[in-house]
Amino acid sequence: MSLELDISRPFWVCSMTKLQAIECFLLDMDGTIYLGDELIPGAREFITTLRERGTNYIFLTNNSSRDRSAYLSKLNKLGVPAEPRQVVTSGEATALYLDEQCPGAKVYLLGTPQLANEFSKRGFKLVTKDQSPDYVVLGFDTTLTYQKLWDACDLVRAGTPYIATHPDFNCPLPGGKYMPDTGAMIAFIEAATGKKPKVIGKPNREIVDIVLTRVTCPREQVAVVGDRLYTDIAMGQAAEITSILVLSGEATATDLSRSPHQPDFVFPSIAELAAELS
Repeated sequence: MSLELDISRPFWVCSMTKLQAIECFLLDMDGTIYLGDELIPGAREFITTLRERGTNYIFLTNNSSRDRSAYLSKLNKLGVPAEPRQVVTSGEATALYLDEQCPGAKVYLLGTPQLANEFSKRGFKLVTKDQSPDYVVLGFDTTLTYQKLWDACDLVRAGTPYIATHPDFNCPLPGGKYMPDTGAMIAFIEAATGKKPKVIGKPNREIVDIVLTRVTCPREQVAVVGDRLYTDIAMGQAAEITSILVLSGEATATDLSRSPHQPDFVFPSIAELAAELS
C-alpha cells in the first residue's frame, strides 16, 4: 500500500484485531498527548476510553529535562489521570541502566537540576571534569552552557564512557514550533570528538524492557504510541511491540513516506485512535 496517505484519515498495515487486543499502551507525551502546555484535542477522551476498557497505560517520554513528579503534576493539571508507576522518563531509565553497570559511579552530567536529582537520589556522585568522572551523561539540558559542552568534549575525547538519555533532535511546541533537543547536543559533541554515545531512551529496546517489569501482559499485547518515527516507531520495531504513529507532533506524512521505520498504524491524532478503540 502506498504511504502517500491522506493524513485526515487513519491508515494501517495490520489487522484492527491486533489493535483491539492491546492490553498496555506506552504513550509518548510531547507531541502525542500535549504540545507545550496545551492538551492535544482528544487526548483526555483517549485516556477515558482506556480506563473504561480496563487497559493499562504508561507515559513514556524521552524528555529528560523533568522528573516523574513534574510530569505527574503537568498531566493532572491538564486533566489526565496518572499515578507514579505510570510515568517513566528517559532520565530515570538511564539512571537505572547505569545503576546496573556501575552503582555509585562518578558522573559528569549535562542536565537540568531535576535530572541531577534523579541521579543523586540513586547514589551517583555528580562531579566536575577535574574530578575524574567514570561516565559522561548527556540529557536534555535546558541549562546548557558552552563550558559544559567544552568539558564534555574533553572528557569524551579522552575516552570517558559516554551515555545519552535520548536522541530526539527537536522538542515540539505549540504553533508548529520546536526547541533543540538532546539529539542536537549529541551532534555537537560528535562533530567535535567523532564519538557517539550509548543511548538508553527511545528508540532502544532497553527502555521498553525496564517498562515491561511494571506490567504483566505479554510483549505482543503492548503498543507504543508516539509522534516520532526515528524514536517511537523505531523503538517499537527494536522491542518487537506494536507501533502507532500520530501525526500531531514532529512526524509528517512526507517523513513517513521516506522513513525506514514504518508503523503498524497511523492516525492523524490520538482522537482518531480513541474512536477506533471505542
